[in-house]
Amino acid sequence: QVQLVESGGGLVQAGGSLRLSCAASGRTFGSYVMGWFRQAPGKEREFVAAISQSGASTYVPDSVKGRFTISRDNAKNTVYLEMERVKLDDTADYYCAATRVWIATMPSRYTYWGQGTQITVSS
Repeated sequence: QVQLVESGGGLVQAGGSLRLSCAASGRTFGSYVMGWFRQAPGKEREFVAAISQSGASTYVPDSVKGRFTISRDNAKNTVYLEMERVKLDDTADYYCAATRVWIATMPSRYTYWGQGTQITVSS
């Protein structure tokens, strides 16, 4: 069992930066691929980043490439999402999730989920 708790959300101006954190419980954090998803009102949950168990490999879709960076610190049981040059379209609830599958971009492939943290981008 892995419990995930996101933090770092809030209000940010367009063009600004933000870092989300996701703290995991348990001693098996390092054995999971970690991902970040977002969901805007009325839209489906969207994959935005994944990182391998060791952190050596990362993957972000073209929609956020060059602006979003995922990283992890296995000693701290934490995964991060750095967001730069944010846009109005980045407004959403952001979720971290854990899976054993690399590369998993579908929400259904993830076993554990956090409760989400909200990001609102203002103009």
